[in-house]
Amino acid sequence: MDEKIEYTDGTVVSSEEKRRIFERFPSRFPAKFKDTRTDYGADVYLRNASAGGVRITTKERLYLNDNVTLEVELPDGKGPMTIRGEVAWVKNKNTEMWDVGLKFHKIVLMDQWRTYRFNESSSTA
Repeated sequence: MDEKIEYTDGTVVSSEEKRRIFERFPSRFPAKFKDTRTDYGADVYLRNASAGGVRITTKERLYLNDNVTLEVELPDGKGPMTIRGEVAWVKNKNTEMWDVGLKFHKIVLMDQWRTYRFNESSSTA
């Protein structure tokens, strides 16, 4: 069971979030598994991100410690961003979809900035 932590300012976070080094932010972009012929968003979608990893939703069944390479389509005209990571956790969302946490093999802050800046521009609009 996930324990909740309440701060003096009234903010409540899960103990899992407390352990995170990097803050997560919403980051909803279509993605695809590298070297597949499927369209962006057909089998996998980026849900949120941090400097250390991402959460995706996918139709593909992935397993702990699987190595995954994704291409994420961003609306900045620079071409897809490539993400390489290892499956850290898997949760069955429903009969056809899985939520998956990927931990990056290598943290590339400039790549994460590409996703973060779209989150910032949408929250200030």
